[in-house]
Amino acid sequence: MILSQTKHIVVIGGGFAGLHFIRGIAGSKPYTVTLVDKNNYNQFTPLVYQVATGFLEPSNISYPFRKFLRKRTNIRFHLGELVKVSPEEHLAYLSNATIQYDYLVLAFGSVSNFFGNDKLRQHSIAMKTLTDALGMRNTLLQSLEQACSIHDEGLRSKLLTVVIAGGGPTGVEIAGMLGEMRNTIIQRDYPELKDSMGGIYLVDGSKAVLSQMSLRSQKDAAERLEKLGVKILVNTFITSFDHEEVVLSNGVHIQTSNLVWAAGVTCLPVEGIPSVSYGKNGRLIVDRYNKVCDVDDIYAIGDNCLETSDAGFPNGHPQLAQPAIQQGKRLADNFVMMANGQPLKPFLYHDKGVMAVIGKNRAVVDLAKPRLHLNGVPALLVWLFIHINFLIAYDNKLKTLFNWIVAYLTGDQSLRVVIDSKHTDDR
Repeated sequence: MILSQTKHIVVIGGGFAGLHFIRGIAGSKPYTVTLVDKNNYNQFTPLVYQVATGFLEPSNISYPFRKFLRKRTNIRFHLGELVKVSPEEHLAYLSNATIQYDYLVLAFGSVSNFFGNDKLRQHSIAMKTLTDALGMRNTLLQSLEQACSIHDEGLRSKLLTVVIAGGGPTGVEIAGMLGEMRNTIIQRDYPELKDSMGGIYLVDGSKAVLSQMSLRSQKDAAERLEKLGVKILVNTFITSFDHEEVVLSNGVHIQTSNLVWAAGVTCLPVEGIPSVSYGKNGRLIVDRYNKVCDVDDIYAIGDNCLETSDAGFPNGHPQLAQPAIQQGKRLADNFVMMANGQPLKPFLYHDKGVMAVIGKNRAVVDLAKPRLHLNGVPALLVWLFIHINFLIAYDNKLKTLFNWIVAYLTGDQSLRVVIDSKHTDDR
């Protein structure tokens, strides 16, 4: 059935899924679209850790929504947060407005999962958003500065020791960057600390780091991290942290002021959507067309959706950038086909592989098709190309590439600046 009048789509969230949905639906005359996000910018989350470690500026991995939408005349932006929905009335209640919709697309992603441990949430450094990254950069740089003026070896070691929770790509990449910094930059810039650098610990509950990747990638990553001085603790969980010490499930206590949390994600519930619509980790259960079960005219894409009808992924798709991008594109195409009275196509995920970078000149890549493992410099080049390619705008691509070239050639960068200490003071 061909749509006879313009329909209004409200999209909640401008991450990978939401942005690629908007790209696909832009210019489609049967629809007007309102993009809602709590930030006025898109952030490239796979590179958040590089802002946190001072290798990239925030502007390298972020882009204003309004600038992105300048020529997309059927799309408007609204700054706000989703509070609840009324499926019966087709209303989205925001923190500062109420919007009527014909279709609602939920693409708000996920948040850090602290598994109900409020102390971990309160004292650790989350690693999910650009705000988190700036907080981590400020915290770690201030710890270095404080350590320079402290003569008590115990207190100094506590400030310089970093524990990273989570041995997935984010945790491995943070550990690698911190290892590189400790062995090069910090040695040069902080001569007071040469003889007392503290430790870097990577803790994960699985049997190996990068457990979702191939055994070769796991082995290569572990060997590289160990060469950088990172201590890897697997089959281990963090049970508590009070900003003074980390307590592990094996009974070990690590004296540190710095716990970086990259140990998993969960999704926040939306008031108004029935409980039967939720699955594991708070993800919204969707059908093969990404329509949320048990409600009308509401769709979910990206990290916050759970589709089990894809034969290759019976437990749902991984909460990574590629599934979100592909879901956004497919849903946009389906809306266009819906407007033209054409049959919809189900979403099928095309796995392209997984990758992680370790330090400034090593990476591991597992390609899905062809099934191939890469490591070292060839893997790094693949990693660089893919991440540059998926940045939202050309100026982002150029600035990021320039910073990477400078950091690679000089083994240094000039972005180690504490801009705002409020995050650290609050902690």
